[in-house]
Amino acid sequence: MVTLTFILYLILMLAIGVVAYRRTQDLSDYVLGGRNLGPIPSALSAGASDMSGWLLMGLPGYAMAAGYGSFWLAGGLLVGTWLNWLLVAQRLRVYSQRADDALTLPAFFEKRFEDHSHSLRVISAVFVLIFFLFYTSSGLVAGGKLFETVFGFDYTMAVLIGAAAVISYTLFGGFLAVSWTDVVQGLLMVGALILVPLIAMGEIGGLSGTLAAVEAKNPELLNMFTDADGKSITLIGTLSLLGWGMGYFGQPHILARFKGIKSKDAVPAARRIAVIWSAISMAGACLIGLAAIGYLPEGLGDNEKVFMVMVDALFHPAIAGILLAAILAAVMSTADSQLLVSSSALAEDFYKALFNKEATQEQLVRVGRIAVIVIALIATFLAMDKDSKVLELVSYAWAGFGAAFGPALIMSLYWKSMTKGGALAGIITGGVTVVVWKQLSGGWFDLYEIIPGIIFAFIAIIVVSKVTPAPSASIQKRFEDVEAEVKS
Repeated sequence: MVTLTFILYLILMLAIGVVAYRRTQDLSDYVLGGRNLGPIPSALSAGASDMSGWLLMGLPGYAMAAGYGSFWLAGGLLVGTWLNWLLVAQRLRVYSQRADDALTLPAFFEKRFEDHSHSLRVISAVFVLIFFLFYTSSGLVAGGKLFETVFGFDYTMAVLIGAAAVISYTLFGGFLAVSWTDVVQGLLMVGALILVPLIAMGEIGGLSGTLAAVEAKNPELLNMFTDADGKSITLIGTLSLLGWGMGYFGQPHILARFKGIKSKDAVPAARRIAVIWSAISMAGACLIGLAAIGYLPEGLGDNEKVFMVMVDALFHPAIAGILLAAILAAVMSTADSQLLVSSSALAEDFYKALFNKEATQEQLVRVGRIAVIVIALIATFLAMDKDSKVLELVSYAWAGFGAAFGPALIMSLYWKSMTKGGALAGIITGGVTVVVWKQLSGGWFDLYEIIPGIIFAFIAIIVVSKVTPAPSASIQKRFEDVEAEVKS
């Protein structure tokens, strides 16, 4: 019964991909869906592509180990979601279209600063490809654990099956397929995250019974200010958890939804939907971890499998199959978005910018689809390590994007005097800081690498912009036009 549910789910996703394939005419359709998404698909697609497999595996597993401490992480992410939609969405939608209809984030930076050397575009694309390899591989690791646990497949075979499913409909339909399937997947994910903790807590005796069961096993798990061993949480630890929320401003796969939305006027409604979806989903994920502490007689060898174990214990196989498909939905909804952004970086920011400036739309779509296959194969290779942790892979990629692109994007949307040199300095400083900081440990070096990366990137942008020639009159005029349109 579980197998049948999975097969039907995959057939549905592939069918959506085929329909979207018939509506994909050019690279704008393939990369941004023709900039015609309404508030609901924009919000659910942004949320589903954001949360990935870690929402149903990494976060419940962390909640099972940290208890109430997991709400620091969830709270930081919720605030980050709201601020991203509030501060970035409308301006990026308007500015990316005024900047010669920039389809990708690297293209936006190039056209925003009129960089004819292509250095901004190419260096940005390099960071996109590097960090997305880790991010995409995290999704494939989650898929591998799912198929291994549910069907007993060999881990290697399980990863290959998940990769094949994601590649197929991303390859066919591009942004439309990704966005439409994200709506289905987003609804499935939030449904699972409501149902599983409610049933589990009902079995234990409601919320009060769940908390009593957790307290009986380890009262420290019900204290947000201590860890599981009873030690007070440190300032570094708290900042590191809250710091996750700072990463939203630089995630290319989420920012693509802002550029693809129908108009700036659709943003407020989409923001409300996105924030509500995120709040319910993350609360449900944390409650699953807490309920598992009280429900399961013993701990798990791998806490990231807690959602699967709880579903198997609580539900009939027919219902379990649908709920477990939510994990596949989470994995696919993020991996497909990452593959799409990576392939567009190769097609638009390398192939067209450096090798074939006169490339036709058909050629660019073809290059993008080839890139999907190549990038997916490399990510699949990285995912073959069975001991990989989903949350660890996601945290590294999240920090890389947040630090490399977040400060540069915020400043480019709000500071008229920012220069091309400042943007380049910010992107390089942020990205390199994350890579270097990750290798260090002890004292403040234990701080989540996204925080120093963002701080140093902002400093680099401001300092270099102050000492390099001011932007041209045309750049400043376009900035003023965007300001006027956003406020109208």
